[in-house]
Amino acid sequence: MILEVIATCIEDALTAEANGADRLELITAITEGGLTPGIGLTRQAAKAVKIPVFVMVRPHSRSFVYSKNDILTMAEEIKAIAESGAAGVVIGALTPEGRIDERALEMLLPLTNGLQVTFHRAFDELEDQLAGLRTLGQYPQIKRVLTSAGPGSAMEAIPAMRRLVLESQGGSVSILAGSGLKPQGMKPFIEQTGVTELHFGSAVRFGSDSLSPIDPAALLALSDSLRSGG
Repeated sequence: MILEVIATCIEDALTAEANGADRLELITAITEGGLTPGIGLTRQAAKAVKIPVFVMVRPHSRSFVYSKNDILTMAEEIKAIAESGAAGVVIGALTPEGRIDERALEMLLPLTNGLQVTFHRAFDELEDQLAGLRTLGQYPQIKRVLTSAGPGSAMEAIPAMRRLVLESQGGSVSILAGSGLKPQGMKPFIEQTGVTELHFGSAVRFGSDSLSPIDPAALLALSDSLRSGG
């Protein structure tokens, strides 16, 4: 089981690594769903930890439909991240019709320069997620999709999550389940969905508050539980 944890600063990154995280999603503006962090933070985080650092590339929180200028901004961010020591980027873009914006992907993915790519929760606004997963599978740089299998909590979408996991099997894109996950409910969630990667944010922070620091005890208990199968 791969455990990915959101980090918003160097202290988060260090705490996450020390308490069982396998990978970081580095962001800023956590209350807006995550935006691109500064390149200084990105470089420092990549130096500070040994686990992979995946960096959010999202220029604003207005929508997942991006203008030409937005795409150019994202391109510059990806170029800088590719030279930062980070292991991956987290991107996503939709058309005004609510489909995956393949033109944006075709502009951005060639710039990743060996970075792994996660397609983020823009995926959850798709009407047909199985078709969307097949579309993403056409791009070898994209290794996973972060999804709650719908607009709500992942824990309320177990049948849909299971369908995505089954569709992904044998393909190049894995399912990273996230949004609304609770440490206490992981065993049945994993058993019922078959997911192999989990994404945690506020649930492993003090008071389950997204603006609070990561709670080392809560994260360690979660990571130990996942490793023991409990």
